Amino acid sequence: MIREHAVLPVRPGSEDDFLAAFRVARPLIESMPGFRGLSLLRSLEAPSSFLLLVDWDRLEDHTEGFRGSPEYARWKAMLHPFYEPFPDVQHFVDVI
Repeated sequence: MIREHAVLPVRPGSEDDFLAAFRVARPLIESMPGFRGLSLLRSLEAPSSFLLLVDWDRLEDHTEGFRGSPEYARWKAMLHPFYEPFPDVQHFVDVI
């Protein structure tokens, strides 16, 4: 299993709109092959900062499957306008 880790810096003042858009966009990623689950967390210290954790079967399920899909184009159109700057996305595996 691969865990995608993305810190989402949402433009201050647009957090509620972002959350509404995320609720609409969520089924797009959930429908993808290799998707296992996700969590969206909000920072207590910096309320415009969110942490997206997505579990995938394989790295390619995210980097090629989702990112190469029409669903990703819709996801991007709905959510990317909220980010300032663009999120840092990394992938992690269990080591212990």
